[in-house]
Amino acid sequence: MDAAHIRNFSIIAHIDHGKTTLSDRLLHRTGTISDREMQEQLLDSMDLERERGITIKAHPVTMLYRAANGENYELNLIDTPGHVDFSYEVSRSLSACEGALLIVDAAQGVEAQTVANVHLAMKQNLAIIPIINKIDLPHANVPLTRQQLEEILAIPSDTALLASAKEGIGIDEILEAIVARIPAPKPTGEKSLQALSFDSYFDTYKGVVTHVRVFNGELEAGMLVKLLHSGKTVEVKEVGSFNPKPYVRERLETGETGYLTANIKSPLDVKLGDTLTDSRFPSPALAGFQEVHPMVFSGIYPINTADYEHLKANLAKLQLNDSAFVYQSESSVALGFGFRCGFLGLLHLEIVQERLRREYGMDIIATYPSVVYRVTLTDKTLKEIDNPAYLPEPNYIEKIEEPRVKAFVICPNEYIGDMMALISEKRGAVQHTETLDPRRVMLTSCIPLNEILIDFHDRIKSITHGYGSMDYEHDGCQESDMVKLDMLVNGEPVDAFSCIVHRSKAEGRGRALAARLKEVIPRQQFQVAIQAAIGGKVVARETVSALRKDVTAKCYGGDITRKRKLLEKQKEGKKRMKAIGSVNIPQEAFIEVLKA
Repeated sequence: MDAAHIRNFSIIAHIDHGKTTLSDRLLHRTGTISDREMQEQLLDSMDLERERGITIKAHPVTMLYRAANGENYELNLIDTPGHVDFSYEVSRSLSACEGALLIVDAAQGVEAQTVANVHLAMKQNLAIIPIINKIDLPHANVPLTRQQLEEILAIPSDTALLASAKEGIGIDEILEAIVARIPAPKPTGEKSLQALSFDSYFDTYKGVVTHVRVFNGELEAGMLVKLLHSGKTVEVKEVGSFNPKPYVRERLETGETGYLTANIKSPLDVKLGDTLTDSRFPSPALAGFQEVHPMVFSGIYPINTADYEHLKANLAKLQLNDSAFVYQSESSVALGFGFRCGFLGLLHLEIVQERLRREYGMDIIATYPSVVYRVTLTDKTLKEIDNPAYLPEPNYIEKIEEPRVKAFVICPNEYIGDMMALISEKRGAVQHTETLDPRRVMLTSCIPLNEILIDFHDRIKSITHGYGSMDYEHDGCQESDMVKLDMLVNGEPVDAFSCIVHRSKAEGRGRALAARLKEVIPRQQFQVAIQAAIGGKVVARETVSALRKDVTAKCYGGDITRKRKLLEKQKEGKKRMKAIGSVNIPQEAFIEVLKA
């Protein structure tokens, strides 16, 4: 189809504002899917996505639409995730589009992630069509939502369309607005093919399937294309589009979105954001989207050590499908061989672990998540540490800097005091507050990334009874009084439980870990001390009492010295045993503590 009749757009919104429901309606209204195939959350094909009601992967789909002016148009939609941890998926999708539908829930108004996604879209200079969704709800407040669009996002409220994706209201107006307001793709003017790879997945029969958006020229089977990043030249075997299932086409022309398969066997050969060009007359690379840097690190180990190779192969397949996930081999005295994995955030970590368990049937255990610290040594060299085991001795360290984030928390007015208390408990500082509307405020605060890893999001939801929302962006590093907390069992450090914490939090953390370990370590013939230590200073201790045989059972009557003599003999034996005995911590104990 000629470029003037093609429209490429994506849908952006805060999590749970009706993005996937709207994409279902558009597919149904354009006749891309029949009534028989219609089902809720059609594009969310993963069990996890359907179960949690969130979108994890971006899904491209091509629709053919006959507009009111009687002409046929090809609409290429890329459905994007809404959660803060998947903003890299959003930025990749936006780089393949000319416009975006911005959905705002009429009942909830503009949320933290809405603001973040609009900034991403504006950075790419996309045409934004605001849509106020869920207008059929009894507590929908359209005038207030219009006001928020103007005041918070600086988008004219008269351009907003009213819709209810669930009831099918306003769908025709949205399709007409896509044709009228989103510009047609323009060729870049280079002499040959330029296509951007924005996603890929692994197919057992076809190898690596790459999702592409053609910016210039055309792509067809039999062509020799060059991947500019890896420098490989491959022959295209098949090209096609999605509706939503893949179907084969003769060629993809300028402005079209689809997929290609070639003789690419290894997931590592395809770099997302790479440019594909004709190998005979290469064109320069397109301005791809930014590289993603993992923010949270955790060790993933197979519960059964024989599964190591199996886990390695599955991580490679998963990485192909999820470019932000990185991993490298590491080994631990307690847990054997495994991998140090990097994630974008906590939901990302949780999703990857869940996918490994479900899609690949792996039994895995993950260590406590940590972030990347910048350590300046006394000889002025700079090291980046993501694993407590590699932290140098304190006498070699001049300073430790920890990553910080700028967090935007939107909450109802009545919870502002509790929110501020939570932020200061997490070593954060509120920089300023902004009133969004009569009911809600936005707190902008600076918090160490380390502190928001575990329960920050959950605490916001529980304090605000589900009405709070949060988004964050990275805000550099700051010097901090960080220490390495070691857990000693019978005087021996256990590396799997080590962590880097702020000095003020070390004692509380040590007490909690020691109490947890006391529950799971089996009793020995001698007393076992569980200690939390910073360097040589013990900050918390628990004791697992010894299993004792009743040596005085056969003494009845006679002098007390007979009993005392037997007890002294037992005491000496226990003392000798403690000096030479070692405590084997069972695998179950690690799993229990790390789960907690």
